[in-house]
Amino acid sequence: MLKLLSSSCLVLALAAPLAAQQAPPAPPVIVTTGEGLVKQAPDRAWVSIAAESRARTAQEAQRLNTDAMTAVVEKIKAAGVPADAIQTAGYNLQPEFDYQNGKQTLRGYVARNQVQVRVDVLAKTGEVITAAVATGATNVSGVRFDLKDRDTHEREALRLAVQDARRRADYAARGAGVTIDRVVRIEEQRDMSDGPRPMALRMEMQLAEKGPAAVPLEAGEIEVRSRVTLTVSIR
Repeated sequence: MLKLLSSSCLVLALAAPLAAQQAPPAPPVIVTTGEGLVKQAPDRAWVSIAAESRARTAQEAQRLNTDAMTAVVEKIKAAGVPADAIQTAGYNLQPEFDYQNGKQTLRGYVARNQVQVRVDVLAKTGEVITAAVATGATNVSGVRFDLKDRDTHEREALRLAVQDARRRADYAARGAGVTIDRVVRIEEQRDMSDGPRPMALRMEMQLAEKGPAAVPLEAGEIEVRSRVTLTVSIR
């Protein structure tokens, strides 16, 4: 039994290097990178709207802020924004103090409620902001523009990136005097910091004595990029 086991081990030990010798060598390859860029006018906007209320007591500050924000949200809905496009982004209630001669004195309390609003009709963005400010909003920030059908544009950018990488591989093969056999691998280079995200653009808001003026917004263009690495075998 021991003799048989020893013989089996010897056969396996000899077979391993033999198989390695018979393995075909890896084919030569060309590796290139490609980039695709799609530019598109935005068709969706996001805006953060908040209301702040101050009072001597926490309860009063909370009550005033609830009344103010309820009016703001109702006005936003009246401007054509559906309820599911309005989401609370933050709420806080905290004390405020005065400092004099090294002493801390309670001044009162401030309540702040912030909502994020999705505007699917881009032309209404200024109207929504104006309506919110006229009703009691005290802070408007973070106007961002995006694309409703971003996935479609991302796929197009990816297609262009692959085309670019293949074109570069063709030129490299032609310059080296070789022929491309087949595509071995395509890797998409995903960078979270450079991935799909709304583009923050400039917003100007002018408040006149008679109330909020028109809000000029510059939507510009959204750039959707894709990068790939292409590996092809040659002969």
